[in-house]
Amino acid sequence: MTTSFESLLRELTPQVLGALVRRYGQFDACEDAVQEALLAATIQWPANGSPDRPRAWLLTVADRALVDRWRADSARRRRETAAAFDPARQPPAGGPADDTLILLFLCAHPTLSPPAQVALTLRVVGGLTTAQIATAFLVPEATMSQRIRRAKQSIREAGARFELPSPHNWPDRLDVVLHVLYLIFNEGSTASSGPALHRDELTVEAIRLTRMLHRLLSAEGEVTGLLALMLLTDARRDARTDDSGSIIPLADQNRHRWDATVIAEGRRLLMRTLGAGPVGPYQIQAAIAALHDEAPTAEQTDWPQILALYDVLTRVAPGPVVALSRAVALAVVHGPAAGLAALGTLDADTRLSHTHRLEAVRAHLLEQAGDPEAARESYLRAARATASLQEQRYLTRRAAALRGQN
Repeated sequence: MTTSFESLLRELTPQVLGALVRRYGQFDACEDAVQEALLAATIQWPANGSPDRPRAWLLTVADRALVDRWRADSARRRRETAAAFDPARQPPAGGPADDTLILLFLCAHPTLSPPAQVALTLRVVGGLTTAQIATAFLVPEATMSQRIRRAKQSIREAGARFELPSPHNWPDRLDVVLHVLYLIFNEGSTASSGPALHRDELTVEAIRLTRMLHRLLSAEGEVTGLLALMLLTDARRDARTDDSGSIIPLADQNRHRWDATVIAEGRRLLMRTLGAGPVGPYQIQAAIAALHDEAPTAEQTDWPQILALYDVLTRVAPGPVVALSRAVALAVVHGPAAGLAALGTLDADTRLSHTHRLEAVRAHLLEQAGDPEAARESYLRAARATASLQEQRYLTRRAAALRGQN
């Protein structure tokens, strides 16, 4: 299937799912039907061309799949038919045109635990595979698969209705929605598996959804901060790989290839939100990204200020990934030995046992510290631990360059 077909299906999937959930109210059954329609589209559209009304085509096929399934169970069919005509399940007057936003809040239902909320939204709205979500959460795939199944069951048992929560209930779900969008963007920016470093369709979708949320909640500092962070990070996308797709580290990137227009928009958003209220982790990360983007050269980057921001971020939103990033900044400011000492505190953190990140950072700092053999071993361990082909190649090349050095 071509990229255009994939992009079209990704855009239409939450819209079709939203229409079915409005009509029938059975979240998990509707998702199964949509998956059947998508499968039919992947077989028929490349050969015959996409239909004039692709959304209507998908909705019709998914609707028929539901009807066929319900015909096998007459009691269930009667129950769902009645639900279809329940006025409470019809679209609210004046509601948002894009059902994707409603799906975001539905998956952030308060009956679900925060990890289940994020996982379900990534699967249903973001379109990530279970394996990709497991990588984002730093847990085994089997654990994530079970978590998603339980989340779907909880949504069904709670009788959740397909509608936006009232404004006074938004804050309870907003943190989860923002975290979901953040993870979708990260998976697109640096894919956890596959042949390419980027998955542009995910970064584009994450930014689109965050813009939509920002239009509704422009006064929320963290919504603005997240959008700024995405833009300031995505502005460097074209410079992160060479013509063959190989990774180019930040320090070696051609900064003329960074998108100055996108950087300017991100900085305007950041300046608008800083000082306007409590500062959260997305605003802090956006400020760090802005410092990188503003530096004319790698050598002119304000690393002491970046380290100070990571110190704040560690207090506001502590976690292993934040600690890894802080260790890099610490090494730049105070030397690789200081960074390696900080990494030592993370060796027992089981949340890093399913990712290559700790060994990759350790290898980089060992190389800087003048220990090529230990660095080489860490690079190779990191390469074995990632499913990203480009990251494997990059780490293996770094290891090969250290072979034979003393």
